[in-house]
Amino acid sequence: MTDPTPTDPTRRGIAPDPAAGTAAGRTRSTEASGAPTDPNSAAAPDPASSAPTPAGTPTAGPTPAAAPGGIAPTPAGPAPTPAGTPAAGPAPAPAAAGAPDRPSTPGATDDAALREALHRVRQQVGQAVVGQDGAITGLLIALLAGGHVLLEGVPGVAKTLLVRAFSKALGLDTKRVQFTPDLMPGDVSGSLIYDARTAEFEFREGPIFTNIVLADEINRTPPKTQAALLEAMEEHQVTADGVTRELPDPFLVAATQNPIEHEGTYPLPEAQLDRFLLKLIVSVPERDAELQVLRRHAEGFDPHVLREVHPVADAAQLRAARQAAASVAVTDEVLGYLVDLARATRQSPSVQLGVSPRAATALLAAAKAWAWLGGYPAITPDHVQTMLVPTWRHRIRLRPDAMLEGVSVDAVLTSVLQQTRVPI
Repeated sequence: MTDPTPTDPTRRGIAPDPAAGTAAGRTRSTEASGAPTDPNSAAAPDPASSAPTPAGTPTAGPTPAAAPGGIAPTPAGPAPTPAGTPAAGPAPAPAAAGAPDRPSTPGATDDAALREALHRVRQQVGQAVVGQDGAITGLLIALLAGGHVLLEGVPGVAKTLLVRAFSKALGLDTKRVQFTPDLMPGDVSGSLIYDARTAEFEFREGPIFTNIVLADEINRTPPKTQAALLEAMEEHQVTADGVTRELPDPFLVAATQNPIEHEGTYPLPEAQLDRFLLKLIVSVPERDAELQVLRRHAEGFDPHVLREVHPVADAAQLRAARQAAASVAVTDEVLGYLVDLARATRQSPSVQLGVSPRAATALLAAAKAWAWLGGYPAITPDHVQTMLVPTWRHRIRLRPDAMLEGVSVDAVLTSVLQQTRVPI
């Protein structure tokens, strides 16, 4: 899939599913009332422009970037852009008429500077990757929320290039692991090697000891090797021979998989899918974006060198931004809304396995990061709605009869959003 991909008035956002919008205080039709939606058919409007302003107008600063692919549209936003339109990254925007001046407190100033730094990261990645702005924002949200990302898309849509350019713009170390059927767990996490000179065993770190791990085609390796990532993804540590070793901070696993080839693959188990904060759909770009790709290559662009991308942020800024995003406030009404959404997935007639409480906490973390990127002091139901599909689409298992009828997970989640009452 390629739609998640956390929109900015100056750019075009990934078009959301028209049926995904919600309105406060209204209930919607059941999932049976409409045909299943195509997650790749549309993209979400900019939350900054569609979400109602909470108590306390958000500070001025860069507007949020394109919503991650496959995100449901927010209720009061502008008309969605054409399907497949590249999601836009945040850009500094003037304060709305009547909005208070940007606070002069040190905390507000620091947050604005951090958001501006992340905006520059999106700009730098855009120098190498065209038409995937929503996926870039999804990667940022995952880092801010301390999670991981599963990128799904057909071959040749720049999934690997996206991760490489993203890590370079952040000034972080990155390593790539090509997952194959004969890959062993020690090839990922590291192993003990006998040193003949000292007559002792020495631990050789695996490629997982880095800031951003690109797990390419993760579903092509057996479950025992996939399981080698579980402890690292959840605990940010690796245990070998009874010794626990901490992984670098920040740490993110960006795994890719091909949605159309199933021969020789090993579907990820539920336990590992649950470790990914977001599942982002990286789709084929629209005609204008594809034309720009070809024009860049005709002018000498080399995707292996990335001369156009330069570091514009660092790990310290990323840690500070992560701490700031975690401090975004949330009301009891919004927490209750989150719980109601989670319980609705478990009661859907098309769902065999609904989301767990951990999925609800993951949605809360993603909504906080999305709200912080938009300059909001607290999350609103619109932030929750925007992040729900990419955060939960890989955590739900449909009933066999529903799959035979062509029902999609994204359609079920859209129905859940439509049926659940939104707190005013």
